[in-house]
Amino acid sequence: MEATISKTIEKAHDICQQQGARLTEKRKRVLSVVLTAPGPLSAYEVADLYRERFDQSLSVMSVYRMLNFLKDNELVHRLETTNQYLPCSHISCRHPHEIPQFLICDKCRNVSEIGIRREVLQELSANIEGSGFKLAEQQLEFHGLCEQCQSS
Repeated sequence: MEATISKTIEKAHDICQQQGARLTEKRKRVLSVVLTAPGPLSAYEVADLYRERFDQSLSVMSVYRMLNFLKDNELVHRLETTNQYLPCSHISCRHPHEIPQFLICDKCRNVSEIGIRREVLQELSANIEGSGFKLAEQQLEFHGLCEQCQSS
C-alpha cells in the first residue's frame, strides 16, 4: 500500500508542476493523510492524524489552506454537505474524466465517487439558469444508503 501511496503522490506532484503549482512537503503529507484515511475527513481530523503520523503540529487554518490547494489542483474533493475531504479517485489516471459526483451513505458514511456525463450536467445547468438562478458549483452529492447498509 505504501508503494501505491508514493506513486499517487508522485503523480500529484507531476499534476501540480504541469499546472505551475508547487506541491510542498507539508502538502504532500496532508495529501498522504487523506489518501490513507478509510473515509472522508474534516480539517480537524486531518490535523489530528497529521500530528499522530508526523509528530508535528499544523494549525487547522493551515490544514484548510493546504486542503484548498489540493482541491484547486483536483487532487482532493470537498463534500459540501459534510465539510469533509476525500482524495480524487482519478489522480493516477491519464485520461479525461466525467464530472465527479458523490454517493454518501448516511448510515456507514462511505462515499463513492461516480462520474456524470458533461452533457447531462450542462442540460441541468441550462434548466437551472433558465429559471434565473446562477449556479456556484456543479458538484452533486446524493445521500442515501449504500448496498451493504441496505442489506443489513
